[in-house]
Amino acid sequence: MDRADLDFANLPFAYQKTDANIRYWFRDGAWSEGELTADEYLNLHMAAVCLHYGQEIFEGLKVFERPDGRIQTFRLRDNAFRLQRSARKLLMEPVPADVFCEGVRRVVLANRRFVPPFGCGASLYVRPYEIGVGAEVGVKPSREYLFLVFVTPVGPYYKAGFKPVRLLVEEEIDRAAPGGVGDIKAGGNYAAGMRATIKAKENGYSEVLYLDVREKEFIDESGSSNFFAIKGNTFVTPASPSILGSITNQSVQQIARDMGLSVEQRPVSVSELPTFQEAGALGTAAAVTPVEAITYRNTDYVYGRPGQAGPITTELYRRLTGIQSGELDDPYGWTEVIVES
Repeated sequence: MDRADLDFANLPFAYQKTDANIRYWFRDGAWSEGELTADEYLNLHMAAVCLHYGQEIFEGLKVFERPDGRIQTFRLRDNAFRLQRSARKLLMEPVPADVFCEGVRRVVLANRRFVPPFGCGASLYVRPYEIGVGAEVGVKPSREYLFLVFVTPVGPYYKAGFKPVRLLVEEEIDRAAPGGVGDIKAGGNYAAGMRATIKAKENGYSEVLYLDVREKEFIDESGSSNFFAIKGNTFVTPASPSILGSITNQSVQQIARDMGLSVEQRPVSVSELPTFQEAGALGTAAAVTPVEAITYRNTDYVYGRPGQAGPITTELYRRLTGIQSGELDDPYGWTEVIVES
């Protein structure tokens, strides 16, 4: 195979031009056949609903090369179903799961040479998204939509890879509120959090940790991922109507149970920070990322030794990434080979 001339072992988590993306249009009540194109740009009407009223949703998933050279996805249909849920909440036309999966398979095959080799620490990041492209001036749902899938090879989301990061509890800026759209993957949620994230990074933190908007007592999630902690023999992760349902979190909860841990998804008070033995972040981009310390009201709560992940977090990471990459058996049926070697 003619693999792209890239330093796969040192890729940043950033956009890298590839050979093709795929586009499906919803017009006159039906989705078009997918069209592969090398064009990186979109021609949108200036009154497109996505530009004015925020009808924009997206997904993120990763594709991995297995030890045998085949290419596999991880929980592909679950991403399709989550995009559908996001679409329904924003009154958009849901993308059929078969269309979603076909689009991912076709665009990965078209960009086979950009899939990082097994064992290099990188992956092929897949970004499916849907936008309202119909021209409207009044506040109403679009009548036309574009579903597009592009891919790009990426390194770890956090530059250090599987190394502990530091989080700052954010009390002034809110990401999302119960009853809003914080529980779906809408672009506006991330725009709303940029003020907090950029400020935290300027002060030496990797991300912020949001609290609930009503009482400022319960942990919601990080700016880019779900949150978890290890408390004794229990895996604890927040439950809140404003948290995005993480497919990675769901997967790790199952792995934790199979490791003999109890699993609690419940409101988690910020007052519990001193009681955790380990802490971490969960998401497609972040995978399982250990948290070294959390700063709350000028107090640092430190988990484990500086620069070292805790033993449970390490094992969760090993099992999850081993299944994703094909290095370990998949007893759950989460993976699917989409390109043969």
